[in-house]
Parts: sequence; structure tokens; C-alpha cells
Amino acid sequence: MTEHLLKVLLSWTVSLSQYNHPHTLPDIEYRDHAFFVETVCLNNSKCPIAAWYDNNGTIFLDERIKGHEDAETRSLIVHEMTHYLQDLSGKYYGKTCDDHVYREREAYSVQRTYLKRIAQVYIAIYQNYPPCSDAQRKLDG
Repeated sequence: MTEHLLKVLLSWTVSLSQYNHPHTLPDIEYRDHAFFVETVCLNNSKCPIAAWYDNNGTIFLDERIKGHEDAETRSLIVHEMTHYLQDLSGKYYGKTCDDHVYREREAYSVQRTYLKRIAQVYIAIYQNYPPCSDAQRKLDG
């Protein structure tokens, strides 16, 4: 993924999400799929994750999508850049269950809008996160 394309995707993410433009790109690192299985999916071998933002300025991309610049791949980066902008904004400062749900819903909304409006592709992306339980909220607090 070229720096120019990443800058364009960041600008679209800013436009679609209404977050302030940071004028700096997140770090982008490619990793093998085993990294995602271990780090993101907690050793679940059926890990579907191909991109992940670490809440520390780095977006990790699966090596299997390296060189892909199709609409779906670009939308994955828009999704993760939404998390980057959320992080920089401080909007979801806490690491609570509720914050995670709201962050993901917002990122999927931006991703769907990008695919529909910008890439002129409609792909149904539905992530239905159940409401956080009282027990989860007690653990968060």
C-alpha cells in the first residue's frame, strides 16, 4: 500500500467519521496470519481477522492482503483508521465493554459508508455486538 493511497484513505476516513485530521499516518506493519491468531483471536485457529489497530498508533495488516488495493481491502484500512482517529480523539478513553462496542459499531459504520459511497460497492457488514452485561460493567469499573 503506497503512502499516497494511505493518505487518501485517511482523508476519506476523516471526512466520513468527522474526526479531526491528525496530519500523520498511523504506522502500518504487515504480519503473518499466525500473529492475528495469537494476538487478536487468542489462539483461535479460525481467526477471520486480517487487520487490527493496537490502540497505540499501529495498524497491523495480514501479509495475505499485501499488494491488494481493491475496495474491500481499502475498507479494512478505513475501518482501522477509524480506530486510529478514535484513539487520537480520546472519545473512547476507557477500555470498557461499552467503549469497545461503540468503537466497533462506529468503525463498521464508517467502513460500510466508504464501501457504498466512495467505492460504490455494497457489501453487507453486520457486527451485532450484544449489550454489555452488568457483570462485564462491574469488571470494567
